[in-house]
Formats: sequence, structure tokens, C-alpha cells
Amino acid sequence: MIMTTEERKARLKQLKTPKGPVKRLYTIPEAAFYLGRTSDAIYEMIWAGKIDYVKDGKRNLIDIRDMDRWIDENKTRFSY
Repeated sequence: MIMTTEERKARLKQLKTPKGPVKRLYTIPEAAFYLGRTSDAIYEMIWAGKIDYVKDGKRNLIDIRDMDRWIDENKTRFSY
């Protein structure tokens, strides 16, 4: 079957569209990327009780809602 250019573009767009629910739990490296920190810094945050985590066997996962909450709680505004 030969596809036209329009059909090919429509198919590529369909393949690029995510299916299913948006990801909620992130691994430590993914959380580090999301927060712009290192994996070691994320572990330090966990050990210091600054951010909650989900334990799944040997894996530690961070909820995106907790990451967003941490961001909101640690925002500061410069003042004179």
C-alpha cells in the first residue's frame, strides 16, 4: 500500500501523539532532570525530608505533584 504525503503526515502526527495517561511517578534521574538538579541532590532532598517519595521494591519514585509542591514552596522573590 502506497501512502500519499498527506496520509504519511497524518500518520506521523498520530504516532507522535501520546496515548494513555500522563506519567505521574518519576525515577530519581528523571526527577533530577525535571528539577534541574543531580540525582545525588534528589537523594539528599529525600534524606532531609524535603520531598516525599514512593518506595516500589528497590526503586524510589517521585510524584510530580510533590516536585511541583516543592517548587512552589521554595519560590522566593527578590526585594530590597
